[in-house]
Amino acid sequence: MVKLDKIYTRGGDGGETSLGGGARVAKHDPRVSAYGTVDEANAVLGLARLSADTDSDAMLARIQNDLFDLGADLCRPQKDMKESGEGEDDGALRISPAQIQRLEAEIDAMNEQLEPLASFVLPGGTETAAWLHLGRTTVRRCERLMTELAAVEAVNPAAIQYVNRLSDHLFVLARIANERGKKDVLWEPGANR
Repeated sequence: MVKLDKIYTRGGDGGETSLGGGARVAKHDPRVSAYGTVDEANAVLGLARLSADTDSDAMLARIQNDLFDLGADLCRPQKDMKESGEGEDDGALRISPAQIQRLEAEIDAMNEQLEPLASFVLPGGTETAAWLHLGRTTVRRCERLMTELAAVEAVNPAAIQYVNRLSDHLFVLARIANERGKKDVLWEPGANR
């Protein structure tokens, strides 16, 4: 468990921060940008929870915890483990296939309650759905940053799969929050020409 007895350390005053393995990097490092965006997505989901129904709130609570796992995964580069002689089972917290499977099962269960879409959905409808759409787009940005990072450094493939599935989950959950699609705002191509 993490113990924080002092909130400020002055260690980042020069524009650097520490990764999970202790390496110091610039605060604008691609890895820091990726896990910082995970934190941003988590904050948006906290707002969505304020108006979510009980079942949605429970799913979002699990997702918020997963997002802290994802941040821990990203802040501990896999190459650090290899360079230190540690194996993949060094105890570092990593996103697991089970977390992805849980999202898929929840998506499938929610999707059974919805009619198929006849058009793209615009973000909005209910307050909860609007927050979930903002969370979904933030997760998509996180995914872009993670895949950009993966092009130059090792990133847990399950972590990338998780965020890809999570954006789908949040989309379907937004439709559930829109009275099971009844309050979805549909795109009308060229309606304002």
